[in-house]
Amino acid sequence: MLSDKEIQEYVEKYKMIEPFEDNRLVKLDKKISWGVSSYGYDIRLSDEFLVPQDNSDIIVDPKNFDLSKFKKVKTESYTIAANNFVLGKSFEYFRIPRDILVVVFGKSTYARCGLVVNITPLEPEWEGYITISIINPLNHKIKIYANEGIAQAVFLKTNSLCEISYKDKKGKYQAQKDITPAR
Repeated sequence: MLSDKEIQEYVEKYKMIEPFEDNRLVKLDKKISWGVSSYGYDIRLSDEFLVPQDNSDIIVDPKNFDLSKFKKVKTESYTIAANNFVLGKSFEYFRIPRDILVVVFGKSTYARCGLVVNITPLEPEWEGYITISIINPLNHKIKIYANEGIAQAVFLKTNSLCEISYKDKKGKYQAQKDITPAR
């Protein structure tokens, strides 16, 4: 697992996280923290969301994602309806080196409100903005905030490089610039 010092070294060498923030000694009044931590990096949520249209007939099909049933919203905060979800994206752009796998967990601030943040592992040599699934499984609304922390990334370093990276296999989510639904 990479420490704060090693994360910074990887950022300098590979531009692994852009923009990179080290604000550990700054008190963030009424904000959900982001930036490098002791053994990870707290990812910010951008101000763009892909939200389901108000229609109970929507079927979300990973093999045939109907983008026309969703609308793009740009806002500083968004309230997720009960038993619903939105897709967001990271504020930061990531370039994962070949010797790193990244596992991402939702921040405790949101977890304590019942929010579920789901991000699949960032594979070796994947790059792009992270598409973030933000789920409200509760019977009440939950508010989320753009440009503040949403999840924490933990960087796992290998002693033996993989034979085939995400880039090698030409993964379908490589270098995504926008919120990317299931393909």
